[in-house]
Amino acid sequence: MYNKILVTGGAGFIGSNFIRYMLKVHNSMQIVNLDLLTYAGNVDNLADVASDGRYTFVKGDICDSNLVGELVQGVDAVINFAAESHVDRSIANPDVFVRTNVLGTQVLLEASRRHQIKRYFQISTDEVYGTLGATGYFVETTPLAPNSPYSASKASADFFVRAYHETYGLPTVITRCSNNYGPYQYPEKLIPALIFKAMHDEPLPIYGDGKNVRDWLHVEDHCRAIDRVLHDGRDGEVYNVGGNNEWANIDIAKLILKKLGKSESLISYVKDRLGHDRRYAIDASKIRTELSWEPEVTFEQGLADTVDFYVREFDKQK
Repeated sequence: MYNKILVTGGAGFIGSNFIRYMLKVHNSMQIVNLDLLTYAGNVDNLADVASDGRYTFVKGDICDSNLVGELVQGVDAVINFAAESHVDRSIANPDVFVRTNVLGTQVLLEASRRHQIKRYFQISTDEVYGTLGATGYFVETTPLAPNSPYSASKASADFFVRAYHETYGLPTVITRCSNNYGPYQYPEKLIPALIFKAMHDEPLPIYGDGKNVRDWLHVEDHCRAIDRVLHDGRDGEVYNVGGNNEWANIDIAKLILKKLGKSESLISYVKDRLGHDRRYAIDASKIRTELSWEPEVTFEQGLADTVDFYVREFDKQK
């Protein structure tokens, strides 16, 4: 059992959902949340647990080795969500992604090694595998072949995690998840961005022909998977986490428009993104078999709830 954990990037989308989930299901767990509060981090994402005595927020940078060293002392596990994650931003400014995603990970690993923590947990992405054709799935042994500066930085971080396990014996685990959706996601990402534009009758920009396919996973299902791997995963292992729920971007846009009662004439095709991967699809049989994890949120219900959440949030901003 892990009595105290350090969560980095916990004011972001997946991190904030994870902290809320862990406080709900583990009554005695203490959580320290280290977040720099860049544009995608928001302390309001955790306003409902801010007064919980088990939760502590620290504003700071994972590249700050002195601060990280202080915070790692006394915790049982480090779970690293902190990352620059938007592909378009990585194309424009790759240096920021190298600093946070690679150097920041190494700083966390070194502090974890020096203070002999029980588990270092790296939250990665299926994008490190590259792209798929119309068939096939990513498995944990698929060679890494990143195609964007973002995915290259995440793959580099994964290699550092592996190296710290192999070289120093640091007890590490890595999860690589498919596209997450749900509440508290920064509105530059596909689903909240489309919801916002549809609500305001603005054109919905769809890259290329709109047929790029992603496997969608509700963030709460992802949080349950992380909890399971944290407590029962094997040291040095990688676990893919996917929803077995593939959708083309254009079909996601149409579902959102239908939910909001808007016309498909709002769809606007734009020039394709540089290095745009065609398809991601996860084989999650390892985590299903070893750790008895299954996604529980149906896409129909999850997307409906997500649309309702952002409608409420965007209405508050009027």
